[in-house]
Amino acid sequence: MNPSVPVARRAPSLRASLGVGERMFATPAERRFVGRIDDGLELVEQQLDEAMRSADTLADTTSRYLLSAGGKRIRPTLTLLIAQLGEGVTDAVVRAAVSVEMTHLASLYHDDVMDEAPVRRGVPSAHVTYGNNVAILTGDLLFARASLITAELGVEGIRMQAETFARLCLGQLHETTGPGPDDDPVAHYIQVLSDKTGSLIATAARAGIMFSGADRTYLPAVAEFGEKVGVAFQLVDDVIDLAPAGDRTGKITGNDLRAGVVTLPLLHLRRAAATDAAAADLVRRIERDVTGAPDDAVTSAPYLSAVTDLREHEVTAATRAVAHRWADEAVAAIAPLPSGPVKRALTRFAESVVDRTR
Repeated sequence: MNPSVPVARRAPSLRASLGVGERMFATPAERRFVGRIDDGLELVEQQLDEAMRSADTLADTTSRYLLSAGGKRIRPTLTLLIAQLGEGVTDAVVRAAVSVEMTHLASLYHDDVMDEAPVRRGVPSAHVTYGNNVAILTGDLLFARASLITAELGVEGIRMQAETFARLCLGQLHETTGPGPDDDPVAHYIQVLSDKTGSLIATAARAGIMFSGADRTYLPAVAEFGEKVGVAFQLVDDVIDLAPAGDRTGKITGNDLRAGVVTLPLLHLRRAAATDAAAADLVRRIERDVTGAPDDAVTSAPYLSAVTDLREHEVTAATRAVAHRWADEAVAAIAPLPSGPVKRALTRFAESVVDRTR
């Protein structure tokens, strides 16, 4: 078991991570503002690499596998950005950003096992490369290392990490078991997204306030922003999953449907099927031709036809509209923040999340 580790990339920039255009920060003062965050991201990348190294050869290789594959580092970028409302990129802010990103990476190892995802960040998923057991244990190891880093931030940091970890687990548990007989499936699904994705982005945002000495009256605003933009992000992912394979490097069109992962377009389609014969027929085709399809069927006419019909159905447009509403609510949540580059960048990030096509 000696697969090569993907070559590490240079740390992303504020503009690359959050989709912020060049024109947004045009003055010398604003460029210095961007430079401080980009310098902080370099520190985060260095400390991530150091934190994941191990004297154990296998643990060293598996721990750095997804880190080296890249990623936009959205969560640490948010922490560093929001910290500009306080003292900026302090040692504590960098440690918090590293811990949040390690927690995110750990969750990916586990998610990919449970979802049977074949690809992550353009490379074979860790469980495909190393096997399920090694991938799960690597995720556990990264959770432990993230907790050690968070312990350096004191009791408040430990509590923040533990509460977030609990929500991540609850989200995965509820996704696995599905809604109860008295639960609304859509409301249940949105809560899963809030717990699995929104909670960690909210934690990244809160850390930027908590460990920079910023005004703590901003905590509810940035936490709500993170939670809502996280839900919007995942809803757009539901739409992107249906995009033609050529538009998404290394991914299979409809892979979530194939793996049996619930998405909002499918939930809306099932609801429509109660009164619409065409929707009911499409649900049957998805269940027959897409869900559980073997590798050699993902380019077959029945598979692609069912995925295409769902992509072009009104329920998919409705899903993107719901994502826009969540993004709009995220922007509304940060109204209490002072006007300036932090607020502008957060607003643009929320807009870019729902504009994504990949």
